[in-house]
Amino acid sequence: MTGTLSRDTGATTQVDERLGAAARDFLGRPHQLFIDGQWVDAADGRTFGTFDPATGAEITQVAHGGPEDINRAVAAARRAFDDGAWATMKPNQREQILWRIGDLLDAKAELFGQIEALDNGKSVAIATAVDVAWAADVFRYYAGWSTKIEGSTVNVSMPFAGDKQFHAYTQRVPVGVCGQIIPWNFPLLMAAWKLAPALATGNTLVLKPAEQTPLTALLLGEVIAEAGVPDGVVNIVTGFGDAGAAISAHDDVDKVAFTGSTEVGKLIVDAAKGNLKKVSLELGGKSANIVFADCDFDAAVAGSVAAWMFNHGQACTAGTRLYVEDSIYEKFTQAVADAAAQATIGHGLDPATELGPLVDQDQFDKVSYYLRAGIEDGGRALTGGGRHGDTGYFVQPTVFVDVEPDHRVVTDEIFGPVVSALRFTDVDDAVRQANDSIYGLAAGVWTQDISKAHKVASRLHAGSVWVNQYNGFDTAMPFGGFKQSGWGRELGQGALDLYTQTRSVNIQL
Repeated sequence: MTGTLSRDTGATTQVDERLGAAARDFLGRPHQLFIDGQWVDAADGRTFGTFDPATGAEITQVAHGGPEDINRAVAAARRAFDDGAWATMKPNQREQILWRIGDLLDAKAELFGQIEALDNGKSVAIATAVDVAWAADVFRYYAGWSTKIEGSTVNVSMPFAGDKQFHAYTQRVPVGVCGQIIPWNFPLLMAAWKLAPALATGNTLVLKPAEQTPLTALLLGEVIAEAGVPDGVVNIVTGFGDAGAAISAHDDVDKVAFTGSTEVGKLIVDAAKGNLKKVSLELGGKSANIVFADCDFDAAVAGSVAAWMFNHGQACTAGTRLYVEDSIYEKFTQAVADAAAQATIGHGLDPATELGPLVDQDQFDKVSYYLRAGIEDGGRALTGGGRHGDTGYFVQPTVFVDVEPDHRVVTDEIFGPVVSALRFTDVDDAVRQANDSIYGLAAGVWTQDISKAHKVASRLHAGSVWVNQYNGFDTAMPFGGFKQSGWGRELGQGALDLYTQTRSVNIQL
C-alpha cells in the first residue's frame, strides 16, 4: 500500500497510503536541524535516509548533523542559558509552556502515532495510545514541578564564629547546557522523559535522536516552537555516533543524559571526563521474570508474554529471563509458547498488528545471531526460532527451553522478541538465579502470596520490581537501574536531581 512522494529536496521516496494527510505533509517537507529556533541544513549539506523497517523502503531524507553542527547547537544553548530568558522566566510561565506542549501532543496524537509507527515499526495503536499519550502526560507532570523547585533554610551553628548571627539557605539551580542522547526503541517517549524535567528546571538543551528513528524528535521540535519555548533553549541535531560523541566530549556541555546500550554508556563516561560533566545513564537490561506455582496462571501467562514481546522485545526492561517454579514449568512454558505463536505479525500501520519488525538490518542480524546461538548452545525453541516472511526485519517470537545459565541467550541482552525459560526450586533458588546478571534494571514476580511477593521484591537487585504485572510504569515513579544498568533515576521527583545542583548561601547578619 504505497505511492510516491516528491519532497522539496528533489528526491522521491515511497509513502504508505494508510498515512493521513498531516503525516504526508510532514514527510513531504525538508527535515533539517533545529538550532537556535531555526530550521537549518547541516553545515556540510549532507543528508541521510530513514527507512520503514517493515519494508526496507526509504521514508525520507534527514539532515546529517556532525560535530560542527553540535558546536553550533551548543553555542546556541549556551547563549540561551546565559541570557537567562528561560532559567529566570517566572516558573508559572515555564509551567504554562510545558503544559501547552502536552496539549499539542494530544492534539496531534494521530500524526505522531503514524510517524512513529512508520519510522520505528511499532504498532500505530500502541504508538498513539501509549507513546504519544504518555509523552503528553510527562510534559504535564513536569510542568507542575516548574513551580516547586525549592531550596531550604538552614539553622547553622557556626561554633567558631562567636556570637555572630547568620541567615543561611540553599537554592536548587539548573545545571546549564544539557546534552541528551536518546535511543530508537521509544523515540518520542524518551525525548519527553529527558526534555520535560530538564526544561522544568530551567536548563537549555541539545537533543540528539537515534539515527534510525529521527522523525518524531523533529516533529516534536515543531511543537516546542509552536508552544513558545524561546529560541536556543531546545536544539535538535539528527546524525550518527560522531554527533553523540561530540556532545559527550564538549567542554561547554555541563551534563549529558544517555539512554542506550551499556557499551556506549561506558564510552560516554570516558568522553565526559574532560570537563567532569555530570552524567546520567539508563542502560541495558536482562530482566528476570519469576513465576511461582501459586500464581494466577492465566494472568501470569499473559503478563509474561507481554513482558518480552512488548515493543517487539526492543525494550531495556524486557523480561527475557523467565524463571518458572519446577512444578509448573512444562505447563507454563508451553502456554507461553502457544500464546506467543498466536501474535499477529505485520506492518505497524496495520491496526491489527501485535508484533512489528525490528528497527533495522543491524538489529535483525543481531537477533538472528542469537536465534542461532540458542540452538548451538543446546537450547530448544518451543516456538519461533527464525525469520518471519521475506520482506522487512521481522522475526518470529521465540521461546527457548533446555537452556543453561551460561548460554548466550540467557546472559546477553538480545533486544528482540526472544525469551529463555529456566527452572527454579524455591524462593532462594529463584532469587539467586535472578540476581546472577551484570544488569539490574527490572524484574517481575508472580505469586498470590503477598508476603512472599514483598520478601522476594526486597531481595532482587533491580531498580523496578513489578508484582503480578509487568512494565508497570508511572510518570511519578522513579525509573533506573542497579549495577551496569545505569546511573541515576528518570521520571518522578528524582529526575529533578539530574538537572539541578545545589547552591549554599550563608549571610552574616
